[in-house]
Parts: sequence; C-alpha cells; structure tokens
Amino acid sequence: MGNLEFDWDMAAAHVSRRDKRIGAVIRAHADLRLEPRRQRSPFHALMRAIIYQQLSGKAAATIHGRLLELFSGPVTAEKLLRLKDSQIRGAGVSGGKMKALRDLAQRTVAGEVPSFARLRRMDDAEIIQQLTAVHGVGRWTVEMLLIFDLGRPDVLPVHDLGVRKGFAIAHKLPELPTPEELTEHAERWRPYRTVGSWYCWRATDS
Repeated sequence: MGNLEFDWDMAAAHVSRRDKRIGAVIRAHADLRLEPRRQRSPFHALMRAIIYQQLSGKAAATIHGRLLELFSGPVTAEKLLRLKDSQIRGAGVSGGKMKALRDLAQRTVAGEVPSFARLRRMDDAEIIQQLTAVHGVGRWTVEMLLIFDLGRPDVLPVHDLGVRKGFAIAHKLPELPTPEELTEHAERWRPYRTVGSWYCWRATDS
C-alpha cells in the first residue's frame, strides 16, 4: 500500500468547511478514505491504466490478468518488448492499446519514464508533461496515477465522468457541470482538490 503525501483528515475537514454539499458526502462516508496502491513500477501502473481505458472494470481486469500471465514473474518493459504481437493480442489487447504498450515499454527502457522515486521529486505539471508523451497516455491517465499511485493532494480530473456526476449529485444539479464550471467551483477545495474529487466519486456510490 502506498502513502498519501498529506493528512487526509485535515484535508477532508478543509474541504468540508469550504463546500457544505461535499461536506455532507464526507460525513456520509466518514469511515472511507483514499488508500494509494503501489504498483511495482510506473511502467506497470501505466500498463494497467492503458488496459483499463474505455473498458468496464471486469473486462479490463480479465485482460490485465491474462497479460500478467505472459510475464511469468516481475512485470518489466524489457519482457513486454520480447512478447510477440500475437501473444499480446491473444490476451485480449486491442491493436491501438498494443501500440501504446509498445511505446510505453520502449520509452521506459530508454529512461524516459521516471521511477517512482524520481516521480516523487517532480511536481504534478512536470509529471503530466513527461508521461503524456507516451502514445495512448492522456492527461486523465496521468491524473489517476497522481491520485491513486502517488497520493498527491491537489489533483482535479475535470474530464472524469464520475467526478462530474458525483458533483452534480452532491450539489443537486439538473445536469453535469462543464469542466470549466467544475474547475471554477473546485478552487474552494484547494489545496486538496484530490479530496473533493474523491468524495465526488463516493457520491456516485450512494
């Protein structure tokens, strides 16, 4: 399990004070908190994120599991580059995602994908700029890594449907906020927009 880079209780109290509607969600889910996962490497974390893009959790987990079986041991970029296209496709990976995985592996071997130790020394903007250079890795994918692998405090994935839907539920809005509206409102959550976003997801669970 990874570690947060901030005090969750203090951050939740801050967001609750600044946004009463999200505060109600926080109180309703007081026994839950973000617990960052810790993949063995950024390569593995991004590989998983690419597989999960635009798929249901169950389907993605099945494909991810089949792909892991091909590694027979530690998941490394070098091993992925040794796999045949037919093996990767046989696991259920689409052609587009296979291209993304190959590019990720090549960039990892070339030293263009930083280790977790190095990522922890970089700010969010630097990480987004560096990792979105990988084919098939967009801003949202990196934002998920910032939240769920690095435990960063102030990440706002404004294009995430779940965050927008949860915000609308919490604030009793008739329609989803635009990314611009969400960005403007979430200024009051700073410097803990991760916490506000996470509780928007929880609002969709209710």
